[in-house]
Amino acid sequence: MKQILSIILITLSLSAYNQSAYHHVSDRNIYRFLEELASMHIIDVSSVIMPYSRMQIAEYLNEANEQRDQLSPARLAMLDNYRKEFAMEAGQLKSGGWQLYGRETTLSVHLLPPEVAYRDTLFTALIRPVYGYRNFSGGQKNFWATYGGAEAITYIGNNWSVYASLRDNYQSDQRLAQPTWLTQEQGGVYKGQTGGGRGGEFSEMRGGITWNWNWGTLGFIKDHVQWGDHQNGSNIFSGRTPSFPMIKLNMNPAKWIELNYFHGWLVTEAIDSVNSFFHENGFPRTTHRRSYIAANMFTIKPFERLHFSFGNSIVYGDMDVQPGYLIPFFFYKSVVHTIHRGTSYQNSAMYVNVSSRQIRHLHLYATYFVDEFSIRRVTDPERKNFTGIKTGFSLTDWPLRNVFLGGEYTFTNPITYLHDQATTQFRSNRYNLGHYLEDNAEEYFAQVRYYPGGTLQVGASWTYARKGNHYEYIRGRRDPRIDQMPVLEDITWTKNQLALDAVFYPLPNLRVFARYIFSDVQGFEADGEDAQYYLNLFSPQYLHGKNNILELGFGLGF
Repeated sequence: MKQILSIILITLSLSAYNQSAYHHVSDRNIYRFLEELASMHIIDVSSVIMPYSRMQIAEYLNEANEQRDQLSPARLAMLDNYRKEFAMEAGQLKSGGWQLYGRETTLSVHLLPPEVAYRDTLFTALIRPVYGYRNFSGGQKNFWATYGGAEAITYIGNNWSVYASLRDNYQSDQRLAQPTWLTQEQGGVYKGQTGGGRGGEFSEMRGGITWNWNWGTLGFIKDHVQWGDHQNGSNIFSGRTPSFPMIKLNMNPAKWIELNYFHGWLVTEAIDSVNSFFHENGFPRTTHRRSYIAANMFTIKPFERLHFSFGNSIVYGDMDVQPGYLIPFFFYKSVVHTIHRGTSYQNSAMYVNVSSRQIRHLHLYATYFVDEFSIRRVTDPERKNFTGIKTGFSLTDWPLRNVFLGGEYTFTNPITYLHDQATTQFRSNRYNLGHYLEDNAEEYFAQVRYYPGGTLQVGASWTYARKGNHYEYIRGRRDPRIDQMPVLEDITWTKNQLALDAVFYPLPNLRVFARYIFSDVQGFEADGEDAQYYLNLFSPQYLHGKNNILELGFGLGF
């Protein structure tokens, strides 16, 4: 009886809130855990759009907790760990041996993990530090990287949410990300390293304010988004760029339909010479040309655990915000034909995602990204549309319990994601918004993960990726035309990688991890450039050639 009463009270506390403070996409383990629960038919998630709100994650965890008898001891340990992390969203405060101070149900001060939480009938808040350390050894360069800062999550009344996260990232002697590097490290706007050196540092501010009602959320946020089912990088929106501000909308007016939309302010880093000032003596004051993106995604759920998603986007620039692109359910290509008739090119795209978890333990998915499409190209074997595909599968807890198996294939035609205008490129801060390999590329990916017990996870993954000729988008008649560029004709870069990894959560929100990588990254001579040119263009120095790299670290928050 007490158990039933507890479940009812938790459910009521969750239903009293609809707030959306988003949990960052870099916490890949919690999202994987939820996807695995969905494949086991414990919960039902729509994994095409990330991030989820912390309230939504708490609801999923509560649903799973009601079916504890269907989970193994190892998964129960992970579930209990995550439920402690999202205790505030479940209407509770953390307790336990590491609690320094607690006052009934209103205040909790913890030593490990360090945090202060407060709640009353109107206001709920959580403030805590974030810090992480990674050490890389055995490659072409030995170096380390850290991030540190603080985050706050607040809920006001039953409708408002405010969250913020500020961190400084420091990388010694080696940068982890650059716009042309084909890695999945988070992009940043680097400044010169304090005290000199070849590394770098950058600051990242994320957060937002959202207003929520019982079937939707509207917010003004600065954060990362990922669109498209994937195991090794989405090919719609990958979330690799530095975060940019956006208006974000989510609506669930019925159980069978969902709409997601955002309008974002991109950063072109293209100088607007008209509005910039150049002094003869001293530094110039430069202004960037304006660029925006509007994107929507409709998800239809005709049957339980079958999700069919489709949408479109538009990147436009050199003007004020266009009200037509603020309408969340429009087909923006048609708006382009009206608003920009005879004046300028804009950059539109369409995409489709299908996800099926109808067979227990099995997840099948596919994504089709269309940058430019013409029926004439379909009937002409020498011409190609600018498209990309991703398809994959995963098996959870079958045939072996506590084991996850997955595989994925990605292929992208030449010129996809590219554009010839600085203010309409599918980029922000010069990082591609889409798949991390960009155009004219192919990837095979396979992985296995095992939960031996407690909060320990171990896994192995294999990646083989290759990149073809590095083309530019040049409009007009040329030989060959941009839609006749050869596909993977000359290979300029390849990666063959086997990774072994382990992660352990000694406490909620605190993880320690190790990763050992057998990596072979090579460049090849093509188009008048030597192999080293493509290695430098597409890879950080520590990954050049054959390497055995050991990464050790810990993280407090994301």
